[in-house]
Amino acid sequence: MADMRAFQDAVRGWADGGSGGAASELAVRLGVRTAVLLEGPSDLAAVETLAARRGRDLDAEGVCVVPMGGAMSVGRYAGLLGPPGLGLRLAGLCDEGEQRFYDRGLQRAGAPKRSFFVCVRDLEEELIRAQGTARVEEIVRAEGDLRAWQTFLRQPAQHGRPRQQQLRRFLGTKKGRKIRYGHLLVEALGPGQVPAPLDDLLASL
Repeated sequence: MADMRAFQDAVRGWADGGSGGAASELAVRLGVRTAVLLEGPSDLAAVETLAARRGRDLDAEGVCVVPMGGAMSVGRYAGLLGPPGLGLRLAGLCDEGEQRFYDRGLQRAGAPKRSFFVCVRDLEEELIRAQGTARVEEIVRAEGDLRAWQTFLRQPAQHGRPRQQQLRRFLGTKKGRKIRYGHLLVEALGPGQVPAPLDDLLASL
């Protein structure tokens, strides 16, 4: 795990304008064969949690999950890690509204799109819809966030909005909350509840 985290850090530094030498060396040493491009750390938490639930050791399989810090970075990461760069197989998730960035970035990198899967709105909404708002509110309560949730619901902007939208917005109102719930909501999924984009991504790796 530590070595794969080092590879993630090296890739991030490379994408920020540094040298790619460390990333290239680590890719060879670790046997990295696939890079999973995700928009951010909450998606990373969800993917790693589902992989662990299914007994998958992505590091040992040569799969590195890379949070890019936003969909607009996909062209840069696809170029560095895909055919023009390290030549890794690319896979990933994207939000419906950001699909155009992925399509354009992958096309420029000459990378196929077959292992990229699109979430309706975003992964949080997929996870909320998969298990229902009542169950997600139970998780919020169990995590000690009930008071924050009730305060949030009293905001004028939330009056009259569907519960699913309120929950989705609530998860993004505090730093670190989306990451924490990315893990918790995947842990809470019952049989047959894994959203199709997440399920399909894991199956493709």
